[in-house]
Amino acid sequence: MTRVLGGTPDGYPPGMFCPLCGSGDTKVVDSRPADQGASIRRRRECLSCNSRFTTYERAEAVLLVRKRDGGIEPFQTEKVRRGLERALTDRPVAAEAVALMVEEVELAARAAGPVIESDVVGRAVLDQLRSADEVAYLRFASVYKDFQAAADFEREVAALDAD
Repeated sequence: MTRVLGGTPDGYPPGMFCPLCGSGDTKVVDSRPADQGASIRRRRECLSCNSRFTTYERAEAVLLVRKRDGGIEPFQTEKVRRGLERALTDRPVAAEAVALMVEEVELAARAAGPVIESDVVGRAVLDQLRSADEVAYLRFASVYKDFQAAADFEREVAALDAD
């Protein structure tokens, strides 16, 4: 068998790089379950510098969002962050608070299941903004709820006041 340096014999790029020398020419020496079966522990050896190191592999649960048009795409934390930041532009809300809001939205989405409606994400963002800043809440709501007239704003302000 011919070994391709920096890759595998079948032409695929290397799966793991040595943390000491950076070579992609490594092999698995030992593999076993870890963390009560939640991950796989692998002992590896670099074939370039002969050092050994350990890696852990964990499955990452993919959260999918069903859009209003019926399409499905992966949940994107960065999209949530951008929406919050746009709504909070020039508002007195700290960056740390925005980070916490993003985390809360993601937790709410993950709790709703592996495939969620985009409305679940939108409502979770609105809930976070309602408690953080009413102006930002109204900005986001005007886009999310597709406001068409001043009466839409009045109705939403009245609902805020009722809470």
